[in-house]
Amino acid sequence: MRTRSHVHGSRLKILHGAFVLAVASLFGIAMTGSVSAAAAAPSTSGYTPSASGELDCNGFSPVQKPLRGAECTDIRGFLGVNNSNTWGGRFYDNGHYIGHDEPDATFQSKAPGSGNDVTWTVTLGRDPSAAPGDAVPGHDVSHWFELTPAPWFSMALCDPNSYPQTPCRPESDSNAPTCFGTSCTTAQSGGGSAFMEMQLYPPGNPPFADNESCDDTHWCAALTLDSAECTAEFASCNPDCEEPLSFAFIAKDGVPTGPPSPQDSTLATVTPNNETLLMNPGDTIRIHMFDAPAPGGGRAFEVAIRDLTRGTTGFMQASAANGFMSTSMADCSGTPFNFQPEYNTAGVDEISPWTAIGADISTEFETGHWEPCTSLSEEITPNPFDPQDTGGFYNECNGPYENAGPPDNDTPELGDAACYYAGDTHPGWDGPGTSSPPDLTTGCQDNLFQNGDLDFDGTPYWTEWPTGNFPNTYPSTFVEQLPTTHGRQYSRFFFQTDIALSESTCQGNTLGGGGGTSSGCTVPPQGPGNFYPYWSELRVGNFCALEFGNVRSGRFVTDFGKDTEYGTDGFPTLGYPEFEGPTHTNTCRARSF
Repeated sequence: MRTRSHVHGSRLKILHGAFVLAVASLFGIAMTGSVSAAAAAPSTSGYTPSASGELDCNGFSPVQKPLRGAECTDIRGFLGVNNSNTWGGRFYDNGHYIGHDEPDATFQSKAPGSGNDVTWTVTLGRDPSAAPGDAVPGHDVSHWFELTPAPWFSMALCDPNSYPQTPCRPESDSNAPTCFGTSCTTAQSGGGSAFMEMQLYPPGNPPFADNESCDDTHWCAALTLDSAECTAEFASCNPDCEEPLSFAFIAKDGVPTGPPSPQDSTLATVTPNNETLLMNPGDTIRIHMFDAPAPGGGRAFEVAIRDLTRGTTGFMQASAANGFMSTSMADCSGTPFNFQPEYNTAGVDEISPWTAIGADISTEFETGHWEPCTSLSEEITPNPFDPQDTGGFYNECNGPYENAGPPDNDTPELGDAACYYAGDTHPGWDGPGTSSPPDLTTGCQDNLFQNGDLDFDGTPYWTEWPTGNFPNTYPSTFVEQLPTTHGRQYSRFFFQTDIALSESTCQGNTLGGGGGTSSGCTVPPQGPGNFYPYWSELRVGNFCALEFGNVRSGRFVTDFGKDTEYGTDGFPTLGYPEFEGPTHTNTCRARSF
């Protein structure tokens, strides 16, 4: 049986001198002063991939460099399963730990259709008028792009070429996994499953291909779809395409900006155009996720967004006609495919079989990716995402936030990239003469090498989250009305987070005869800010909505005990470090809005 001294395996304390090799292997590029760039490794399969794409959204495919630093779906571990792909309750992509931080609210119902047809009504957050700060951790002005790169809404979809590589009957609860662990058979692992996240992207940190924003003033959105090219319990994975990502912006005309499939995606895929749906901060939007008729016959999953404030609409369908493909585990090639919802209902058992967030219908604010800086160092050239961008790309953050925690070489972090200076317009990023709106502040989007802020010293782990419905020093909170299915609200919900997967102090141990124990797993994580955001419920008469951040209990608000709402570490039963809170009965079902 393998043993590892640290959760982050091969990434442990890789010094900045060795960082050159990591960059070269990931991107086929050179650091400033290096002699030459590394060549991309040839494919050993029948399919020859493009030089860049999304065959592995974590960026560790040996045959392809990533198109951008994506917000991937976190992958779970299994109790008692230790092999070359997973050990100690965590999944490793080509030997690299790739987990990140996902505080989530999951909704459950056994009503027919609740697993495949859901509507969310959401008021988008607004930022303060003042620029973000970088001097006083815990008290600086903050904006939404610092707190989360992507609030999202989920649904499990059928994909027979995804984990566990089994047939999947659309909209059927027969796909639900019935077993997790070493005693499970492939049949018990559930139907082949992809995980869809309808992601929202905040303004203030463009361009999207390099960072996370479509521009400086609008929210935008995309249909993202992750698969896992592994067999049951990760006994076997294809290292060339372990977590392929499909991506398409929500568009007014419903047409992707570029090929959405992992095999064919290009810079155009992640570049907004005039048809990309843009939404103002503070707008109220309605998101409908459902199975719809597809061009050429059959049905396919669709997201439709109506901006109730602006009167605009956009949509995107995960159909073969739109260029979506299912990825072959055998050789990473793609086959045109209509993705459809996996389940009929959203019951306790109807969940994704391979994601760390065990859910079908859920919402969350992916976090733990941003750190403000007063200066940057350790330049990487050319920009690994956009070699044409001459604005400067850095790996090291300097300033009060970085100084509040231990040095990176004493933590699991390889560095802080991707980092840019305030005012950077990314000249040349989309070709000669092009530029983007300027970045609002100097800082780092920690998602290039360790997919998160693993020493927990960035903005998201300080009390710089929304405290109410109006911006002050901090942004206003989102107001998410409780979701509905066919006009009815879901009967139950609970809160969960996989933050413990990212904690180097968190270790799980399997006991002989089954079961396990864990230690060092905490909410909040052990960082200088000592804070973790939480869900609250706003209730005024029959109107109920969720808010997220630092909104405390008051006359109309219940905060569920703040960070204690996430409950306890479920490693002994779940098989990996995951906090799940108690299930709440939805007592606000008398009326829908």
